[in-house]
Amino acid sequence: MFFHASKVLWVLAQPGNLLCLLLLLAAVLSWTRFRRSLRLVLGFLALVVVATTVFSAGDRLVAVLEDRFPAPEPLPAKVDGIIVLGGMINARLSAERGKPMVTTAVERLTEFADLADRYPEARLVFTAGSGDPFSQQFKEAHFVAPFLRRMGIDPARVAYEDQSRNTYENAVFSKRQIAPAAGETWLLVTSAFHMPRAVGCFRRVGWPVIPVPTDFLTAGPEATVLEFSFQHGLYNLTRGVHEVLGLVFYWLTGRSDSLFPAPRAA
Repeated sequence: MFFHASKVLWVLAQPGNLLCLLLLLAAVLSWTRFRRSLRLVLGFLALVVVATTVFSAGDRLVAVLEDRFPAPEPLPAKVDGIIVLGGMINARLSAERGKPMVTTAVERLTEFADLADRYPEARLVFTAGSGDPFSQQFKEAHFVAPFLRRMGIDPARVAYEDQSRNTYENAVFSKRQIAPAAGETWLLVTSAFHMPRAVGCFRRVGWPVIPVPTDFLTAGPEATVLEFSFQHGLYNLTRGVHEVLGLVFYWLTGRSDSLFPAPRAA
């Protein structure tokens, strides 16, 4: 229920989709006598476009999310296991093309490979089923092995969790499959902007992890500058809004331990 409801909500809440709906509304209003409403809609559209294109509103939102969990410095001397969340393999396209087709989040896998090399005794976990409600037969975990082999990781060393459909299920199903012992040290690898929600989910299921953020999209809140790129601005705004909505609804439904998870004192 939650999985399908979240997908429907996101279709309606995507910034690009909302802008299209507002533009359609403005077109309809232009043929009516509601000129005041038309001006309000066009004014709001112009405000959002300028904030996104010129003032990098998306960058600033993403930067706040990315800076929530700094990279651990130094890394632990001993690590029992490393978990990487999916999102970097397009499973459906991989099935159609016959080889792994990666997305822009592929740095999750390169970081995973670096850590696997650094900790040769650590257990490795790749967790990702399918987040597409219409293509549940295409599991991301089923297509990642050849790519791991190319990066020097023996695929047989990795435990593959292939039933999860979202971040909360990543945590639930991985814990059920791996059964980590109390007191073990586990690293969690995912995109920096996604790390707060991921950590909140793992904490909720009682699995303490050390966040290793990667796949950064910004240089930080203070580094954002004026620019003129609607495509870039909309991309990061979409990422940021998706995560903020995810944080809110995961917290409201008890899937995260807090609204905006933060590092805990050592």
